[in-house]
Amino acid sequence: MAEMAVGKSKPKVNVFDSEEDLSVSLAKYTADLSEHFAKDRGAFTVVLSGGYLIDCLRKLVEPPYLETVDWRKWHVFWVDERVVPKDHADSNYKLAYDGFLSKVPIPSGQVYAINDALSAEGAADDYETCLKHLVDNGVIRLSTVTGFPKFDLQLLGMGPDGHVASLFPGHPLVHENKKWVTYIKDSPKPPPERITYTLPVINSSAYIALVICGTKEAPAVQRALGDGSELDPLPVQMVSPEDAMAWFLDKDAASMI
Repeated sequence: MAEMAVGKSKPKVNVFDSEEDLSVSLAKYTADLSEHFAKDRGAFTVVLSGGYLIDCLRKLVEPPYLETVDWRKWHVFWVDERVVPKDHADSNYKLAYDGFLSKVPIPSGQVYAINDALSAEGAADDYETCLKHLVDNGVIRLSTVTGFPKFDLQLLGMGPDGHVASLFPGHPLVHENKKWVTYIKDSPKPPPERITYTLPVINSSAYIALVICGTKEAPAVQRALGDGSELDPLPVQMVSPEDAMAWFLDKDAASMI
C-alpha cells in the first residue's frame, strides 16, 4: 500500500495493490471509527452508497469484526437511492442487504431505507423528515459549522464521470444548498429517478471514505487529485468533510496519478 497527501485539505490517499487489500484496510478503518463513536456518544451513524462499495465492505462480516464490532450501535443510511421497490435489482438497499446488512446483527429499526411507495419528490421529503426526527432524538448530530446533519462516516463511491451520490457533473442539483435530501428525475445514469443527499450534507460529515476501483475511473481520479484550480470542478472534487477524508484506491483506479 502506498500513501500520499494531496490537495488543500490534505486527504489521505491510500493506493492498494489489489481490491482484496483495499477491502481489508477499509474494514479496519470502518471498524475503528465504529468503536470510537460507539464509545464516545453511544451511536455510530454510517452512510452507504451503492455499486462495488458494498462488496468492498465484505471483510466486515468476517472474523474478527463480525464478533467484535458493536453492531447494536450502528445506524445505517443511504447517501442516494434509486426510486424503485426495495426488492428491485437496481435498489441500493437490496444490494446492501444481500451483500452486507443481512449478515450482521444491526437492529432492523436502525436501518433507514426510503419509502419506496412514494414518488421521487415524496421519498426525498420523507427521508429528510426522517433525518430531522433522528436529529431531534440525538441519534444524528448537527454540524455546529453548517447546521446540516453531521454523520459520523459516509462511505462513497465515484462514477467514471466524477459523480458522487446522485450528484452529476453539470446538473443543477450539485449547487443545491438549502435542502438536506433532494430528488432527480433525469439522471444521466439509469434508472432516471433517484433521491440524494445534497453536497452540504455530504460535506458536513465527520469522516468520508471515498472507495474507487477500476481503470474506468482512473481519468476522473487523476483530475480529482489535481491542483484544484478548475473553474468547473467535478462533484467528487467538491467533497470535503469536516474532520477527515480518506481515499481508498486500487492500483487500476490510481494508474494515472
